[in-house]
Amino acid sequence: MQTLLPNPQNSPFSERRFLVLFLPSWPTDYLRRRDPGLKAPLALYERIKGGLRIGAVDAEATRRGIRQGQNLADARALVPELTTLEMDRPLLEAGFADFADWHSNASPMVAVLQDACAFGDLVLDITGVEHLFGGEAAMLRTLLTRLRALDYTVAGAVAPTIGAAWAFSHFARSQVVESAALAERLEDLPVAALRLAESQVATLAQMGLTTIGAVRQRSRKALQARLGQSLLVRLDQAYGQVVERMTPRLPQVDYHAERRFADPIGLLDDVLAAAQDLAIQLCLRLEGAGLGAQSFHLFLYRVDHKVMTFSVNSARVTRDPSHVAALFSHRAERLAGEYDAGFGIDMVRLAASSLDAAPASQVGAFAEDDGRIDIDQLNDRMSSRLGPLAVLRMQMIESHLPERAARLVPAQAMAQEAGTHGPALNRPLRLLPEPEPVRISAEVPDGLPALMIWRGSRYRLVRAAGPERLGAEWWRSGARLELVQPRPPEPGERPVPPPYQPNLPLHDQAMLTRDYYRVEDETGRRFWVFRHGLYGGPDLPVWYLHGLFQ
Repeated sequence: MQTLLPNPQNSPFSERRFLVLFLPSWPTDYLRRRDPGLKAPLALYERIKGGLRIGAVDAEATRRGIRQGQNLADARALVPELTTLEMDRPLLEAGFADFADWHSNASPMVAVLQDACAFGDLVLDITGVEHLFGGEAAMLRTLLTRLRALDYTVAGAVAPTIGAAWAFSHFARSQVVESAALAERLEDLPVAALRLAESQVATLAQMGLTTIGAVRQRSRKALQARLGQSLLVRLDQAYGQVVERMTPRLPQVDYHAERRFADPIGLLDDVLAAAQDLAIQLCLRLEGAGLGAQSFHLFLYRVDHKVMTFSVNSARVTRDPSHVAALFSHRAERLAGEYDAGFGIDMVRLAASSLDAAPASQVGAFAEDDGRIDIDQLNDRMSSRLGPLAVLRMQMIESHLPERAARLVPAQAMAQEAGTHGPALNRPLRLLPEPEPVRISAEVPDGLPALMIWRGSRYRLVRAAGPERLGAEWWRSGARLELVQPRPPEPGERPVPPPYQPNLPLHDQAMLTRDYYRVEDETGRRFWVFRHGLYGGPDLPVWYLHGLFQ
């Protein structure tokens, strides 16, 4: 997916450089790498209304006259020894997506161009990274060489626009085009290099327009009337009159550190050691910018064009390299069988996201450490090792009813903050999942409890304190709404109908009132019980046990 923006300066060439890789036989090359037993020539077919159609072919099948879109029966008649398989598009699209992610070891901004097909075209924004390879020509040569070493048929080109890089990679093959020569070099390419529909290419051929230069000499209004606005958009994209922006598959990160290895590594301990060194580099860059991060991502690039990604999170914004390295170390403990270095890892990248300001602070000589940061870091390490949903924390809710006053949330969802939540209340250490009904006898109806029967056992109560009355929360009840009465109509104005009055039940304060008591039996066990309802109402109150103090 691309975003189209007008280019006010008509020249974005000095700002961006793009590299497009064209893999015409990627589906068959990919399947042959998965199953080396597949013999050439190889063709993939798909079912359509009216028969079976060739969807992809390898280089040998192309050389022997098989073409995409051909009927399968005709292809078999032309080449009897043709190997055929039914095309699995979801498998190919998923494989090409992983293939695209692997190329983020060359540039952090990689996208799949889906103008012609969902697989086969990659675009890399190489602005500012080409010097790592010794220049654009050396970078293009490096990418092409390593893909050909993996038995992929590939061509590529570098240009100042995505459209031009795509055009040269498909129709002029591996070259680097400078900004000054772009217009001249595009003139001689066929019109199909503009990524047009087949019907548009056929119409231009009927008009005698076979090259991009010939198209540019025609009236734009006439071309738009005959072929639509899309032709002009593609033309302007190729020449840079309209900026075409790519949508990277991986989120763009502003701060990252990476290390390339001359000899691939495979041991997990080596990966964690590299991550520790990268954490120091990354945190120094964050410190220089006055920033911290809450999410860190470790990308492991395997030599067999696959990428493994591990992510960890922190409850607080941090740039402590030892803490970041510890998070990945604990994350590695629960990898189990997930970690597979394949034939080795030739590059490791550590990136930071969820950035926020973290200015440097000076701690006074007599400052006291309240331990909140240590607790948050402990929760981070346990969450990395056990999983974020395995470490929970109590979060207070604005409600005075005990079962609603708190809930469990992941510990990393909120950091420890100073202060208390609400007034200091005498509450039991344990609340039952649900209040359990009990039988209570008291000396007088409103007196203190003296005997309790719970789960068939009798408890003689020798001490009691209370009651603590918790009334109903009016904002949660079914109280009737107080609607604003309509204003009287103005002279000559139609009367306003009365507002809708919903038939809601009235709020029953008595039935929602609880009187809580702290009681203790002969053996010293303490319970938290409450009476639901008031004496004198239409229904007798009911006693419940809600919690245990010990």
